[in-house]
Amino acid sequence: MGIGIEKALEIADRVEAFVRDVVVPYERDTRRDHHDAPTDELVMEMREKARAAGVLTPHILPDGSHLSQRETAIVLERTGLSPLGPLACNTGAPDEGNMYLLGKVGSPEIKERFLTPLVEGRARSAFFMTEPAAEGGAGSDPSMMQTTCRPDGNHWVINGRKAFITGAHGAKVGIVMAKAEEGACMFLVDLPDPAIRIERVPNTIDSSMPGGHATILIDNLRVPADQMLGHAGDGFKYAQIRLSPARLSHCMRWYGACVRANEIATDYANRRHAFGKPLIDHEGVGFMLADNMIDLKQAELMIDWCAGVLDTGALGTAESSIAKVAVSEALMRIADRCVQVMGGSGVTSDTIVEQVFREVRAFRIYDGPTEVHKWSLAKKVKRDWKAAQAS
Repeated sequence: MGIGIEKALEIADRVEAFVRDVVVPYERDTRRDHHDAPTDELVMEMREKARAAGVLTPHILPDGSHLSQRETAIVLERTGLSPLGPLACNTGAPDEGNMYLLGKVGSPEIKERFLTPLVEGRARSAFFMTEPAAEGGAGSDPSMMQTTCRPDGNHWVINGRKAFITGAHGAKVGIVMAKAEEGACMFLVDLPDPAIRIERVPNTIDSSMPGGHATILIDNLRVPADQMLGHAGDGFKYAQIRLSPARLSHCMRWYGACVRANEIATDYANRRHAFGKPLIDHEGVGFMLADNMIDLKQAELMIDWCAGVLDTGALGTAESSIAKVAVSEALMRIADRCVQVMGGSGVTSDTIVEQVFREVRAFRIYDGPTEVHKWSLAKKVKRDWKAAQAS
């Protein structure tokens, strides 16, 4: 699987040149929705330029095959050099994870109808799993899912409410999770659909994802049976296929963003003088940037290690939890230091440093909060200990 690291680096270099030369100037573009996220008009304009530059959906090859995870990391880290980069290159969440899942388990008909528009960058998607916490619905624990589905002739009927559904507003493709008597199910749906109503899109700390994070009412949604992924009860199995790579691709993209934030902070510290010398020569500042160098290298190696595990064909559930915790916490420290190094300039929107800080803070929660991953890992420690005692 894959094309080799050298060829992946060639793609990554082209991606980086495109992001730095073409996408970065768009960071000043005022086309934003009322949640400060880029509008679809802006996204599609950038994607046309990415298509012309040959860097649209660069992690999926023309024959539909996917780069290996290690190769994907090399490419997605470069798209992350701007918060707009994943949108422009079509490597962002939730589309990247949805494309990966459909590429793995979708039928030929589902791939043609739902996957192709995503890979071509002509449509956005949403993954409908999380539910309102106030109603006891699924969040970090998907077994709490309350959205139901029942067969009705050659259709299934879905009812429930979903929350924090990234990109739902404006999406053309939806993957809806619901529970049947047989267990969890996944369905592909065309959007918009009158039976899927956006109740609200709350203001959130992050602002890089078009469509925001909506609360959704699903009211008697009828879906043809052939739009179910696999069979009834396969939903959690398929969620696991998507889960680890999606966790890791978040790490890849935000690693790239923190590389850029650190570049900006480093440039500031070398140019800005205070108390008779450049800021970099003050240990309080210089040591923060040294710590950033350490954290960036550790994050890079953790991503590569986990990607290597996934490339063996393993689900990598524990490994992706380890990587998600280690990388998200390291990136939070990096983003925080970048703000601190830049002082007042760091809390303004004059650079992307302030936005990266907000985005990475949110990253510590989505795809599983740090504490949930640690709890899961602690259970594994206990299981492994018991197994060792029994052997």
